[in-house]
Amino acid sequence: MDTKDLSLYHLIRPPALGQQKPPVLFLFHGYGSDEQDLFSFASELPDDLFIISVRAPFALQPFGYCWYRINFGANFGKWSDVDQAGKSRDLILNFIDEAIKAYDLDPERVSLLGFSQGTVLSYAVALSCPEKITNVVALSGYIDENLLMEDYVKKDHDHLHIYSSHGQVDQVIPPSWAQKIPEFLENLGIDFIYQEFPTGHGVSPQNFYSFNKWLEEHS
Repeated sequence: MDTKDLSLYHLIRPPALGQQKPPVLFLFHGYGSDEQDLFSFASELPDDLFIISVRAPFALQPFGYCWYRINFGANFGKWSDVDQAGKSRDLILNFIDEAIKAYDLDPERVSLLGFSQGTVLSYAVALSCPEKITNVVALSGYIDENLLMEDYVKKDHDHLHIYSSHGQVDQVIPPSWAQKIPEFLENLGIDFIYQEFPTGHGVSPQNFYSFNKWLEEHS
C-alpha cells in the first residue's frame, strides 16, 4: 500500500484485517535514526493496528534525522534546541490530524510509541493535547517540561494510558531522569505503568514483550 504525500515522510503497515476506521499507532524514532528503525518490528505488533512510522523533520550529517538538535560540544556542554523541539511537537500534532483523515483512521483510538528523543516528543504531544491521544508507549526517554504547552495542567488527562520503561544502566539518558516520570504522571491523574530493565539505552526482549502485551490490552 502506497503512503500518502503528507507533511512528514512515513512508512505504513495496514492492519491484517480490512476493518473500517482502524486504531492507529504512530512510531517516533530516536536521535540520529530514521523511520526504518522502529518499523523493523512492526510485524510483531498487534495486527489490528494501522502502523505509521514517521521520519523526524531535521536531517543530520552525515546521516540520520532528529526531532531537535543536541549540541555535544565541550565548551557549551550538552544542550537541546528547545525551539526546534517545539516545532516538532506542533508538526506531529498536525501530522496526526492529516494521517487520520488521509487513511480514514479512528480518531478515538490513537496511540504513540517513541524511543529516546521520540519518547520526549510523544510525552510532549500527549500531555499537551491529551484529547487527541489514547495510549503512549514511552521507551528510554523522559518528560521535558519545556516542551509542554503552557495550559497542559488544565487539560483532562483521565482517559490517557501510558506505558513507560527505562534501562537501569542507560548511559545516554540517566535513569534518574526517567525515575521522575511516575510522580509527574500521578500528579496529573494518569493511568500508567513504569518499569525498569537491566539494560542500557535500548529495548531488551523482555521489555519488548512487556510493552507489546500492554499494547494488545489497550489498543
